[in-house]
Amino acid sequence: MALVNFLLILLLPFFSSFSNATSDDKQSLSTQNLITLACASIGNQDSCLSNLQSALENQGAASPNSILKAALRVSLNEARQTIQTITKFNTLAISYREQLAIEDCKELLDFSVSELAWSLGEMKKIRAGDKNVHYEGNLKAWLSAALSNQDTCLEGFEGTDRRLENFMKGSLQQVTQLITNVLGMYSQLHSLPFRPPRNNATQKESSKFPKWMTDGDKALLAKKPAGMHVDAVVALDGSGHYRSISEAIYAAPSYSNRRYIIYVKKGVYRENVDMKKKKTNIMLIGDGIGATVVTGNRNFMQGWTTFRTATVAVSGKGFIARDMTFRNTAGPQNHQGVALRVDSDQSAFYRCSMEGYQDTLYAHSLRQFYRECNIYGTIDFIFGNGAAVLQHCKIYTRVPLPLQKVTITAQGRKNPNQSTGFSIQDSYVLATQPTYLGRPWKQYSRTVFMNTYMTGLVQPRGWLEWYGNFALSTLWYGEYRNYGPGASLHGRVEWPGYHIIRDASTASFFTARRFIDGMSWLPATGVKFTAGLGN
Repeated sequence: MALVNFLLILLLPFFSSFSNATSDDKQSLSTQNLITLACASIGNQDSCLSNLQSALENQGAASPNSILKAALRVSLNEARQTIQTITKFNTLAISYREQLAIEDCKELLDFSVSELAWSLGEMKKIRAGDKNVHYEGNLKAWLSAALSNQDTCLEGFEGTDRRLENFMKGSLQQVTQLITNVLGMYSQLHSLPFRPPRNNATQKESSKFPKWMTDGDKALLAKKPAGMHVDAVVALDGSGHYRSISEAIYAAPSYSNRRYIIYVKKGVYRENVDMKKKKTNIMLIGDGIGATVVTGNRNFMQGWTTFRTATVAVSGKGFIARDMTFRNTAGPQNHQGVALRVDSDQSAFYRCSMEGYQDTLYAHSLRQFYRECNIYGTIDFIFGNGAAVLQHCKIYTRVPLPLQKVTITAQGRKNPNQSTGFSIQDSYVLATQPTYLGRPWKQYSRTVFMNTYMTGLVQPRGWLEWYGNFALSTLWYGEYRNYGPGASLHGRVEWPGYHIIRDASTASFFTARRFIDGMSWLPATGVKFTAGLGN
């Protein structure tokens, strides 16, 4: 990573002089330097350069965009090959946790393959001059997620002797570095004279939505279940089409390009629900928080990876949930126990409750929005490396184990080019225990609290170290116009990466409009949202 940054610095003079160069100079300069950057820090550099040149052969004259596309294609092929490699590790797994970790890795690499493929598709639209492409939000979101998946894979080996983790790390090293380079290239190109043309549509436009969002969703959110058309009904008493949510999900169409609505009648559903990435455009509607409850107790101490402890996991694009409770009852003594894990891009949760202890809400990857939700927990109970905005939510703390310190967030941004982070806006921190707002799980952890009420048990320091000085100068934590007895800024930490935000222009970066590209997709969900800072 340090070498990539060093190369970027080295190349800046070339980039800055680009606009003054002749057309021939531009051609040779950009091609040579970008190809070098695309293969920076790669173990087998000759192979990388050879593959990149091969990928460029079919694209005519080289340009920055064609080099980026070629680098994406090389990354995509490497990710596919890595899946085949790690499949062979199944025979080496001894413990159940190791077997699960390998399965996690295969699924996570498959996520990366999809995200890289989406990015390639977006590049083609940019080249074709499609003005409806929201490339700024999409490419950054997808490449950010593709980079994080490999970390999650390796985290699954926590609690093992690390023998297999070392094998896995070697297999992942090349694909991780390739994606790092592509993300760095894209971020650099985006600020240069030859970046793709901007979409000139105003942010107030809401008529151009992703394929998986439909105009009818707004009406759906306003209706009661009894008054709307639903595709499937789940009821414990047998009065619906299915008795379990998992059965209804299994029967739902794959890769649906229209909203598929599942009404889950009130009741306590004791099951673990895993909506795979092919289950797109699913909408779950319950009878209200505390009325429709999905509950489980999977946890780390039982031998599950954190990734697999989720009571409900959603991976298909465009998921929406309304009026439901997602619960993990493992308790603080069983360590990690996820209630809800989200890998669904442009997903929305409205009037839902996420209830657990350690690691309750796993905002794992991609763009997510939460409105009028409740989140309960003890340690790092909003965590992951998604780009998530929470509005008008209530955050409740619970009693941890003795000597544990309650921390609300543990955001996992690992690279400064990733567009991820947590923005908690117009919400309520209702701490019943001495509480910290967050701690840096990864090097570039990013979290802000804005216009949020905080009770007196939010500690004067506000934030907590992960260990020692780790990430204190590279994280980005901020507070803007919070209020209540725990919101006083006197006594807050004085880390280089902590910011008291005093101007609205800085704070506006973390709004739904800008942070998760909200105007391109949130209007179609029908979920209430504030685009900007509000009052």
